[in-house]
Amino acid sequence: MKHYLACFFLLFILKAEAQTPPANNVGSASAADSLYLIGNYTKAINAYAALGDENSSLQIARSYAAMGNTQKAIMQYEGLLQKYPTNTLAKFELGKLFDKTKNYTAAQSVFVALTQSNSDNPEFYYYLGKSLQSTSDYKTGNKALKKAVQLDSTHLRSIYLLGKYYVGVEEPANATRIIELGLKTAPNDVALINLKALTKFDIGEYESAASLFERLVELGEKKPFVYKKLGYAQSNIRAYEKAKSTYRKLEEIPNYEPEAYMGLGQVFLMEQQLDSAETYVLKSIEAKQYVFDNEYQSLGRIAHLKGELKKSLEYYTKAWEENKSNMLHYWQVSIIADEYYKDPNVKIGYYENLISQYKNLPPFLKERAEKRIRELKEEIHFAKD
Repeated sequence: MKHYLACFFLLFILKAEAQTPPANNVGSASAADSLYLIGNYTKAINAYAALGDENSSLQIARSYAAMGNTQKAIMQYEGLLQKYPTNTLAKFELGKLFDKTKNYTAAQSVFVALTQSNSDNPEFYYYLGKSLQSTSDYKTGNKALKKAVQLDSTHLRSIYLLGKYYVGVEEPANATRIIELGLKTAPNDVALINLKALTKFDIGEYESAASLFERLVELGEKKPFVYKKLGYAQSNIRAYEKAKSTYRKLEEIPNYEPEAYMGLGQVFLMEQQLDSAETYVLKSIEAKQYVFDNEYQSLGRIAHLKGELKKSLEYYTKAWEENKSNMLHYWQVSIIADEYYKDPNVKIGYYENLISQYKNLPPFLKERAEKRIRELKEEIHFAKD
């Protein structure tokens, strides 16, 4: 009896095993997915390759992309799309990969096709607009970005690119309109606040600009660019103590000491604290390791305001010597020389040198220089009489 029962159970087990399906694609796909998820991409690729279906081909492309093997990833995506041309997800990922690798023309081709087949997807229009802007086709690119915003008024990346464009081409009304739309959705978005601050700064609304840059600092954007703009805006609304504090924060950032000292010098100059202004501009020169023309120009102005004409002429001359491409430096040299020297012939020499050296001198400056030369020659003539 026991022998009979043992045989019965053995037959039952064998029959059950025969009826159990072998490890199928579901199990293998799960194993491949597990390898992919923990970053074991090479083994994942081998596992997916054994499956050979559409999803596995997509996962192989993703694995190559995750490994940083962009060329193989692109080839895999393109091979997949040849076999499965309607795979929208593969097209989308390929387009993003083209965009990431700055192959913008290829990206445009992909996203044009995607927007044609999926005309209600704002993300496709965003990437199309981004790639078009990247090849300087702003007209068509902006049209695509506007379509993205039309489909989704909260699409912040499209809003940002449009706002950035309008700020760059100095269209403050359009910039403000699109930026405000974004800020309704994300009032603390630092990128949009920065664009709004720049818009206000560029049109000379320094009080609003200062308030926005201060907000950026509060949100953690303690960057040199922000401090420089904030300090300049504060000094222009006569918030001198705030401006000094801002420039001192800039001073704490490595390699920005020269700009901080220069900013402090300008603030003290606005306050007519000429000695302090001179001190900080000189500190800027000491800290700097390259061209000093702007610093010497500021020192020239300070010396002129102090009535030190000889010193002013020396500083303006140094500014010109530092950067002879800047014709305005030599114009200032000529003006101060005119005031400092008594001999009209010496004065004429400066103005004539200005005209001869700078053939592209702006008409109004050339006219003023020529007029002054005529006046000085008349002065010489009447002196002889």
